[in-house]
Formats: sequence, structure tokens, C-alpha cells
Amino acid sequence: MGCGAGRHAFEALRRGGRVVAFDTDAGELQQVGAMLAAMQEAGEAPPGASAATVRGDATAMPFGDGAFDRVIAAEVLEHIPGDQRAIREVARVLRPGGIAAFTVPAWLPERICWSLSDDYHNVRGGHVRIYTRAELEAKLRAAGLAVGAHHHAHGLHSPYWWLKCAVGVHDDDHPLASAYHKLLVWDIMKRPALTRLAERALNPVIGKSIVIYAEKPLAARAGQAVLRPEQAYAAG
Repeated sequence: MGCGAGRHAFEALRRGGRVVAFDTDAGELQQVGAMLAAMQEAGEAPPGASAATVRGDATAMPFGDGAFDRVIAAEVLEHIPGDQRAIREVARVLRPGGIAAFTVPAWLPERICWSLSDDYHNVRGGHVRIYTRAELEAKLRAAGLAVGAHHHAHGLHSPYWWLKCAVGVHDDDHPLASAYHKLLVWDIMKRPALTRLAERALNPVIGKSIVIYAEKPLAARAGQAVLRPEQAYAAG
């Protein structure tokens, strides 16, 4: 849900999922669909895996009840004014016993970004709220989900965004911001042991994102027929 540029959809396809990449942005979906098709053509998807793109509103998704085994909502709820409706939609389309992963910007790193720059969040489609973990967990429970484990991620990314906010969010050519961005790209591509250890140490303190897992209780929709994703929407 809110697949954006598609990185979670791509990885789910590589791992053999029947993937539906869902977003409201037609332009991004077109690019995501092209990449998913290219991956399948190149043999990057194992047997049984499939992928499709669907455009729509996260607060009124065009899928049947219980359509999905897993839902990933990564860095999207902070953009949605009606976040509780979107969470209820996740709970609705998740099958009983299914698991959803929600990620949002963590409170402390996000609060620092908002303090440093209005341009960071005060833009069309930008962040409309800062979550505490307690607030997000309460909203998940209000939607009927059972809250599970949580952890923080992307500890190396927080200083990058603080730097961006300090020098200008849109100034990608600033030498300090550009150098840090190159470091992050190198880290993602090479995953050296030193930066992996550094991020593991930083995550609990300044991890840019908090990840919360939630399960739809088995008793929530007892006796209901569960649709497969490909049955839950009209292709095309």
C-alpha cells in the first residue's frame, strides 16, 4: 500500500510473492509496472510469483475483504490525513491470521527535521503528522489488529536528512549533502561490515523509521471465504 518507487514490491517478487503494487500516483505506478515486468522477463521472479499494479485511494481500496496474506505500508501513513481509515482498510483486506508491516518516521528524528525546516514537511503530499509509537499502536488496535514486535531502522539516514534540512531540503547539489548521499548509495550497494555495524548501533537511538508488525486475529472474520489477490481486483 503506497508502493512509491516500488522497492518493497520488487523484493517481494524476488522472494516469490504474488505481488500487488498499490499507489495513487499513476506516473510512479507506470514505472513500477515496467520494472516488475522486466524482472519477470529477466527470470528474477521464481516460479509461481506474479506482479500487478493497481491505482487507487488507500482509504477506500478496491480489493475484497481478506484478499491478502501480507500487507506492507512503508512510509505512507504520515502522508494520509485520514490515516485511521487507511489502517482500517489494511485490516479489512488482510486475511485472518495475516500480518501487516507498518513503517513511519520515528518521533525524534522526525521532530528534529520539522524543527530545522518547514520545507521538509510543508509541501503538497508531505508529512501531515509525527507519530509516537504509542499513538500508532493505539490506531492499529482500534482497527482490530493485534500489535506485535517493533524495531527501528535506517539509523544512518537520520543525519542525512538533518543535514538536508539544515542546508536546504531541495539543494541536492550542496557538497555536504551530495557527499553523504553518495555514502548512503555506496552502503546500500556494497553493505560493508563497518557501516552495517554502525547502523545496528544507531538504529535504537536515531533510527529514521519505526517498524511495527500487526496481525489480524483469526476470529476477526471467522468463516469468511478468503480471496486470492488476483481474484480481488479487476485486471487492467
